[in-house]
Amino acid sequence: MKKVALIINIQAGKQKLAQELEKVEARLGKVFKEVTIYQTKQEGDGKRFVEKHAEEVDLLIAGGGDGTVFEIINALAPLKKRPVFAILPGGTCNDFSRTLGISQKPLEALEQIIKQKRMSVDVGKYGENYFLNFWGIGIISKVAEEMDEANKQVLGRISYYLNTSKIVFKNEAFSLKLSSKEFDFDEKAELLVVGNGSFLGGIQSFFPNADVQDGKFDVLIVKEAKLKYLKKWLEAKIQDDYPENEKDDDIIYFRTNRLEVSASPEQNIDCDGEFLNQTPATVEVLPKHLEMIYGETE
Repeated sequence: MKKVALIINIQAGKQKLAQELEKVEARLGKVFKEVTIYQTKQEGDGKRFVEKHAEEVDLLIAGGGDGTVFEIINALAPLKKRPVFAILPGGTCNDFSRTLGISQKPLEALEQIIKQKRMSVDVGKYGENYFLNFWGIGIISKVAEEMDEANKQVLGRISYYLNTSKIVFKNEAFSLKLSSKEFDFDEKAELLVVGNGSFLGGIQSFFPNADVQDGKFDVLIVKEAKLKYLKKWLEAKIQDDYPENEKDDDIIYFRTNRLEVSASPEQNIDCDGEFLNQTPATVEVLPKHLEMIYGETE
């Protein structure tokens, strides 16, 4: 690969990428023949850069948090010619980069990117939107909706967990109708999570054994939230304790490549931490749609 572009949001997280930008630019310049650094200033800048220049480069790097990655993925995934994609993590949680074994230290992550180890990964799609990590309704969306941005910056990932425990015990069930080849559901529920990656809120939680190359989502339905489920969530034991097709009174886990979802009342959709739509929705896997850089974990 000769041409590389880095789209970077230096405001992400606690501006940790801003502190390393000079070193990052110098290192990329030593390895690649042509390097373009583009700093985003407002929402939509990354999307516009991708639409205009992505097909001209061999490697596109997103530098920032999960919001930056989401914006770039939604511009990149629809393209016919897609460059190799990499994440230089700079946010609070950086969930999908963790799934790919990318270091959370920017300069270490950069060295992993430079090694150019690639894998084809599945991408989720609903409507005209794309996601790498998860799609969810119910408790998961309410946690993010009520997150205080100031606390998120100060406390980091712990603010996510604190908010989760607060929401769980005051959440109200909704009528959920779900249809797939593998499983149909038409009852009250408090949570639906459709996962592609294995991290949420910076920890391996719902689906620690998720495979981003298997062409299927991991799907979790929680009918009634209880303390024991929150504990298993935070300890990454849900998938272990509730294997595929083994149904519990309050929790269901299965895998599929496509599902149709509706809810009453309509539910806000949390898609990789972004809120764009409400139910109903059809969620599907695009198998091995993107070639991405991964890091080897020790």
